[in-house]
Amino acid sequence: MERLHSSKLNRWSNKVAVDHEDDLTTAQLMLTNNDLKPVEPERRQWGAWNFVGFWIADSFNINTWMISSSMIVAGLSWWQSWLCVWIGYAIAGCFICMTGRIGAVYHIGFPVVNRSSFGIWGCLWPVFNRAAMACIWYGVQSYIGGHCVYLMIRSIWLSWDRTTIPNTFSEDSGTTTADYVSFFLFWLLSLPAIWFPVHKVRHLFTVKAYFVPCAGIAFLIWALVRAGGPGPVVSRGATIEGSDLAWEFIKGIMSSIANFATLIVNDPDFSRFAGKPRDALWSQLFTIPIGFAVTSLIGILVSSSSLIIYPGTDPIWDPLDLLERFIDDGGSGQRFGVFVIALAFALAQLGTNIAANSVSAGTDMTALLPRFINIRRGGYICAAVGLAMCPYTLLTSSNQFTTYLSSYSVFLSSIAGVMCSDYYLVRKGYFEIRELYDARKTGPYFYTLGFNWRAYAAYISGILINVVGFAGAVNGGNVPIGATYIYNFNFFCGFIISATMYWGLCKLFPVPACSDTWMEVGDQIDEVRLAYDQSSQQEFDEEAVLGSKYDKDHNKTV
Repeated sequence: MERLHSSKLNRWSNKVAVDHEDDLTTAQLMLTNNDLKPVEPERRQWGAWNFVGFWIADSFNINTWMISSSMIVAGLSWWQSWLCVWIGYAIAGCFICMTGRIGAVYHIGFPVVNRSSFGIWGCLWPVFNRAAMACIWYGVQSYIGGHCVYLMIRSIWLSWDRTTIPNTFSEDSGTTTADYVSFFLFWLLSLPAIWFPVHKVRHLFTVKAYFVPCAGIAFLIWALVRAGGPGPVVSRGATIEGSDLAWEFIKGIMSSIANFATLIVNDPDFSRFAGKPRDALWSQLFTIPIGFAVTSLIGILVSSSSLIIYPGTDPIWDPLDLLERFIDDGGSGQRFGVFVIALAFALAQLGTNIAANSVSAGTDMTALLPRFINIRRGGYICAAVGLAMCPYTLLTSSNQFTTYLSSYSVFLSSIAGVMCSDYYLVRKGYFEIRELYDARKTGPYFYTLGFNWRAYAAYISGILINVVGFAGAVNGGNVPIGATYIYNFNFFCGFIISATMYWGLCKLFPVPACSDTWMEVGDQIDEVRLAYDQSSQQEFDEEAVLGSKYDKDHNKTV
C-alpha cells in the first residue's frame, strides 16, 4: 500500500514537473530547468532596437511622470529637479549596463549570476528577497493600473462613479467597490501577457514604445492649449538655498537611482536574450536617461498647466487625478481623449509590471523551485500574490509602506555591489558556466555548504552602513545627522561598501574559478549540457589549496 501511494505521488510529481534536461540528478533538478539554462542561440532575439523600445516603453509610466514632484515640493526649481532626473538616470544607466553585460555575455539570468558570488545555495536568499518584492510591487502597480481602467470606464459611462456606486468596503480600507472592480479588471486582463515567453514579449514593448509616448505628448499639448501656456511652476525659482539646496539636489539624484534599483539588479533577466553583448550596451546607456528625462519634463509641464486650468489649487502631479478632473468638466469629445490617454497609461502600467515584476518574479521563483516552476508559472504565482495581498491597504495615506518600498533600494544596492565586484574585480569576466549548475561540494561555486560567507559579509556590511538612516526614513524618527547624511547617498554607499568588502575578502581568502586577466568566454556558449559525466569530476574544497586542477589563471585544465 505504501509503495502504491509512493508510485502515485511520483506520477503526479512527474506530471506537474516542468521541462528539463534528461539524466539530471535529484540535486541538479533543484538547480535547473530549461528556463534557467543559458539561452540557446535561436532564442537570442533581442537586438539593439528592441532594448531601445523596451526602455522608451518603460520610461513612460506614472511613477516617472511624478518623480520630479517631490523634488519641486521639497524646494527645488523645475529645472533643478529635471537636472536631477538627467544625472540620476544617467548613473542608473551605467549600473544597468554593468549588470546587463553579465547576462548579455553568458546568457544567464539574475538567479544564476548570483550563484557565482553567493554560492549555489547561498543565492537563494537574495533571489527570494527580489521575488518577494516583485510580488508586492506587482500588486501595487496593478492597483495603479486599475485607476486607469476606472477612468476608461467612466469616460464611457459617467454613472461609473466611486462616490455614487454603493460601497461594500470600509472607509479606512483604502478602496471602494468601483476602484476594486477596476483593479480586478486590470489584473485579469494582464494575465494573457504573462503567458508569452520573454524572447517574444519584446513585441509588447515595441507597441508600447510607439503608442504611449504619442499619448503622453498629446496630453501635454492638450494641457498647454487649455492653460494657454506652461503655467507658473516653470517660472518659479528654488525656495531653498545653501546647504539645504545642495542636500535636496543630492536626494533628488539618489531618488532617481533608487527608482531604478530593482531593474539594476534584474537586468540580466532580459539582457540574456541579447543577440550580441553590444546590443545591450549603447542602446541602454543612452535611451534610459533620455527616455526618463523626457517623461519627467512632460509631467512637470502638464502639472504646471493644471494651476491655470484649475486656479486656486495646488499643482496636480498625478496625471490620473488630472484626467479625472477633465472627465468631470468636459463633453463627449473630451471624455474620448481621456479614454485614449488612460488606455495608454494602462498599457504603460502593464509593460512596467511585466518588465520589473512578473518576469523578475517568475525567473526568481524558477530558481527557488526549478523542478516545478518555470518563468510562466512563476509569473502567474506573482500575479496571484499581487491580487491576494490587497495592495490598496498599502497605499492609504496613513500607511508608511510606500516609503518603505521606495527606501528598499538600500538592500538591493548591496546585492548589486556583490554581483558587480564578483564579475568585474574578482573573476575579471570569467565564469565556468556548467559549474553554476553543479550541486556537488567539489564544485568551485559550492564554497562552504553551498554558501559563500564572503558575499554575505559584504552584503550585510552594505546594509549596515545605511540601516540607521533607513530606519529614520521609514519611521520618521530622530536619528543622528551623520546617519541621515550617509543615507542621502544610500545606493552609492550600499553598492560601494559591499563591492569593496567583497573584493577585499576575496583578496584575503581567494575563491576558485577566477582569471588573472580579463577573460569573458561567453562567446563559446552554444548549447550547454548539464548532466554529469566523467569529464566533470573535478575536485575543489573550500578549505583545500588550489591544486593542479587549475592553471595559473585558475582555469580548469581537466
